[in-house]
Amino acid sequence: MSTTSMSQPLYVAKAELFRSLGHPARIRILELLAEGDQPVALLQDEVGLESSALSQQLAVLKRTGLVESRRKGNTVTYRLTDPSVVVFLSAARAVLGATLDRTRQALEHLESVSSS
Repeated sequence: MSTTSMSQPLYVAKAELFRSLGHPARIRILELLAEGDQPVALLQDEVGLESSALSQQLAVLKRTGLVESRRKGNTVTYRLTDPSVVVFLSAARAVLGATLDRTRQALEHLESVSSS
């Protein structure tokens, strides 16, 4: 992390973190890495992006400090930098589930009111 980002208010750093998560491919990459270290070739197959597009998405996650890479021969492997990323993804899933459940309940209520 740069000196600039270390001296900024926490809410600004959080906003940058959330911006880095603002693409479905990056979320999918993190989900795959939550299962363990993954070579770029496997990530490319699973995410379904061209090599250059995948590289851009990985670079965003790397700049944010969520992932790191290592090279062994011709193989580049990525991994999460911290296990709390898995907890974060799980929390996001729980929030999404709760939000969808509230929406479903509201729709059911509207349907029951309109059919009465």
